[in-house]
Amino acid sequence: MTAPAPLTLDVRPELRNGGEPFARIMQAVGDLAPGQALRLLATFEPIPLYALLGRKGLTHRAIHHGEADWEILFTADEATAPSAPRPATRPEPADPAGDGAAWPVPAESLDNRGLPPPEPMMRILSTLEHLAPGAVLEAWTDREPLHLYPELEARGAAIRVRRETDGVRLLIRRGG
Repeated sequence: MTAPAPLTLDVRPELRNGGEPFARIMQAVGDLAPGQALRLLATFEPIPLYALLGRKGLTHRAIHHGEADWEILFTADEATAPSAPRPATRPEPADPAGDGAAWPVPAESLDNRGLPPPEPMMRILSTLEHLAPGAVLEAWTDREPLHLYPELEARGAAIRVRRETDGVRLLIRRGG
């Protein structure tokens, strides 16, 4: 039996206009037929997406065609495909009040407001990597970073989110 042709999703125009195509990408992954690959065209190499889709049983092969021109082929890896999909969930609270007040004072603070996607997520994950287990990162963003939650969950981090008048304040406690 022949595998279906790859589903091609070109998110370059959306990224160039400052958009965030994460929801479209995840919809495309959900729409894949059994054995069908996803061919993603992007303006950058979407490294955080690799781990997320890897947990969904997809491997990747990236080709850099030139400045702001990437082609990534995501294919099903039968050896690592999960037996049942797990719903994306927001990390559970790690403090009784649920507001982060019982957590340590943030060891680092990042202001990601005004940065185009995926820079805020990449900066947050990179900074979190360098913190000691249990340390807290304070990060500010323009909007709630829904695509960040699965990455934090995979790392065992807890998060508190509060919408303020000047952005979204995240308190992220590193797991471990």
